[in-house]
Amino acid sequence: MTDPTAALSFGVAAADYDRFRPRYPQEAIRWALAALPTPARVVDLGAGTGILTRALLALGHEVVPVEPDPGMRAQLAAATPGVTALAGSAEAVPLPDGSVDAVLAGQAYHWFDKDRAHAEIARLLRPGGVFAPIWNVRDERVGWVARLSGIARMGGSADDLAGRVGDFGPGFGPAERAEFAHRTTLTPDELVGLVRTRSYYLTAGPEQRRDLDRELRDLVATHPDLAGRERFELPYRTLAVRATRR
Repeated sequence: MTDPTAALSFGVAAADYDRFRPRYPQEAIRWALAALPTPARVVDLGAGTGILTRALLALGHEVVPVEPDPGMRAQLAAATPGVTALAGSAEAVPLPDGSVDAVLAGQAYHWFDKDRAHAEIARLLRPGGVFAPIWNVRDERVGWVARLSGIARMGGSADDLAGRVGDFGPGFGPAERAEFAHRTTLTPDELVGLVRTRSYYLTAGPEQRRDLDRELRDLVATHPDLAGRERFELPYRTLAVRATRR
């Protein structure tokens, strides 16, 4: 089980989270839902501020966001006119059995209590429905990005993450994986803003935050790929995993 304090730390930075976190490439979402018709009824589980919700809506799907953090739900409502997120978690979703075609989880699955969440997701899905977690993971094959991850305690690589995502329990068929190249363009200030939305930063003390800000500024000012540039690209490897409800 993951640390609930860290999992629910994002609400205080909801507006910045929505501003600075990367969007999801459409091809990854299309791949996740390739077996389903459009429109499909999709739960965005752990919807946060609605970044994935808005991408699904843009592709023509009906979306039901579910999010435990009230601050994130409020930001989702402000940024996504006409959509209201349900209060709920991966382990307890306030929807009937077999009521949706798909459940997606953008940047959220690693926070779930896996056994309980798998059973709850299987309950929600119609037979033949799809569960698909998706992550944008920094491409640490790029030198300065690897240094960034080390400074900001940003976890493992896409390969590490893929190795930790196994099957989704007896309610699902075999899991399939795909990877998509993705990138965002940032200013130095936006890179700092992005790191300030990470759980490590949000749960750190004032001195740790000051040290982290200083290290980030030093990285941008001194790394040869970044120094003197007003904007630069941050590359991602978008990992998508999908499995079908038995």
